Amino acid sequence: MSESEQSETKPWMKLLPFMNWLGEAKNPTTIRADLIAGITVALVLIPQSMAYAQLAGLPPYYGLYISFMPVIIAALWGSSKQLATGPVAVVSLLTASAIIPLVGDPGAMTEAQMISIYAPLAILLAFLVGTFQLFLGVFKLGVIVNFLSHPVIVGFTNAAAMIIGLSQLNKIFGVSKERSESFVNDIWGVIQQVPDHTHIPTFLFGASAILILWGFKKYLPKIPGVLVAVAGTIVVSWMVGYEAMRPGAVVGTIPEGLPSFTMPTFDLDMMGTLITSAIVISLVGFMEAISIAKAMAAKTKDRIDPNQELIGQGLGNITGSFFQSYPASGSFSRSAVNLGAGAKTGMSSVFTGVIVVITLLFLTPLLYHLPKAVLAAVIIMAVIGLINFKAVIHAWHASKHDGIASIVTFVATLGFAPHLDKGIMVGAGLAILLYLYRTISPRVAQLGRFEDGTLRDLRVYPELPTDERIILIRFDGSLYFANVAYFEDTILAAVADKPSARYVLVVGDGINEMDASGEEVLRHLIERLRGNGIFMVVSGLKRQVLDVMRHTGLYEILGSGNIYATEDQALSAIYDQINPYGDEGNFCPLMPEKA
Repeated sequence: MSESEQSETKPWMKLLPFMNWLGEAKNPTTIRADLIAGITVALVLIPQSMAYAQLAGLPPYYGLYISFMPVIIAALWGSSKQLATGPVAVVSLLTASAIIPLVGDPGAMTEAQMISIYAPLAILLAFLVGTFQLFLGVFKLGVIVNFLSHPVIVGFTNAAAMIIGLSQLNKIFGVSKERSESFVNDIWGVIQQVPDHTHIPTFLFGASAILILWGFKKYLPKIPGVLVAVAGTIVVSWMVGYEAMRPGAVVGTIPEGLPSFTMPTFDLDMMGTLITSAIVISLVGFMEAISIAKAMAAKTKDRIDPNQELIGQGLGNITGSFFQSYPASGSFSRSAVNLGAGAKTGMSSVFTGVIVVITLLFLTPLLYHLPKAVLAAVIIMAVIGLINFKAVIHAWHASKHDGIASIVTFVATLGFAPHLDKGIMVGAGLAILLYLYRTISPRVAQLGRFEDGTLRDLRVYPELPTDERIILIRFDGSLYFANVAYFEDTILAAVADKPSARYVLVVGDGINEMDASGEEVLRHLIERLRGNGIFMVVSGLKRQVLDVMRHTGLYEILGSGNIYATEDQALSAIYDQINPYGDEGNFCPLMPEKA
């Protein structure tokens, strides 16, 4: 029996989805593969998580807090066996952009202030993100993520990656950076300081880390370059006394032990303020998670359930918020490492979480001398892979509207920075408006008979034979409130152009749906045409459209004798009405045998 059949016969497995693969995970070969993959991912995750926490505006060790409970819970309750959840660059930046306008720049705070003022809002945000994701998953509303189209995500990701990379420049050069309402001005201020105020030791650590990361990725991709860079710079930092070279910044003391179980601070005013950002983070984070999960499933032949994945991500974020975590999501880079290392089941992520727990309990003193410039280098190298302008160009070639949405999202995200949520909302809103614009004016074609017997658009082939007694028109779009007036105007314009027409044949193969507004206008149009001695005939209507017509009585008004399965059947019936005795020379230019 397959896994899918087992889950169908045992509904309780929906509540405990990890039971579907737990038996497989007990196999010694699988355990070994998952253990190796879990350790490999942990070696990448630990330094990455500290870097991303810094990007989110939190002390670096908060990255470790987000790297065990969300990682384990998301793996156990998600549908992907290889998806590696935890801190990611884009969500970390969105977290900072949501909180900084409320409490100010965490860089100007002491660590105690960050923990008491800034961190509670990040933790509350994780709870809100998880709650929204869980709600979508439980009620099977995963399709809502489609409102963030792929071109919009591409434009946003490219802009966010550039913003993330540029935001780390000051840490690489060891200069200060202001935080204002203009990200461009802040970066310009950093660039102006570089020639005269660069801190050479800091720059050497940052540049060396970038070179190590680049070199290992290019020449030794199987070795985790991030671990080499972190371990090497820690040793050098300790040996040269980098911490004393002011302003040499190191990670410093990391509290030993696990984060305490604490309820998030439920401030109703702050919850209302953060809810918009929480929704944006939920959707963007899930888009990233489900994209990599589907990509891996294509290789492993596993089945991915988007709603179950939402439940896993939601529970991971909710649980994490009780252990001082900020919002987490699925990671492209670490998921690829997990798959490449041979992960077979979600136990690999459980092992990853256990390694992070061991690190928090026993190994944190080893991270004391890690230069923050190295963490900045880790972030920069991670987001370089997110910059993909070819995807924007591809969207433009596929559809000009999609290309416009992608470019506008990119520009708006850069322009609104550091308020990234505004950029993606502008892009999503524009994509929806462009979609409505396309559906308001769908493709409508008057048809003639081509030499091969098919019906073709007269605008493309104006020489095709037609019949002045018949208007033959194809409507490629659903009949609904936004475009039904366009449908009516098109029919009436065609009638005005052919004053001798007695029949209007609507080829309805492309009409997928009809709402109440469509039914009402079609009813009036039929009656109006009949008042002028013109009969409407339809062909190729889909079942769902015919069902609406039957339920509303429109089927009887139009008459079953005017509804046909194909356009040729409809034309044959029309010509039988026009030439019942073969009069007028039986002139039938629209019939295939007469073409």
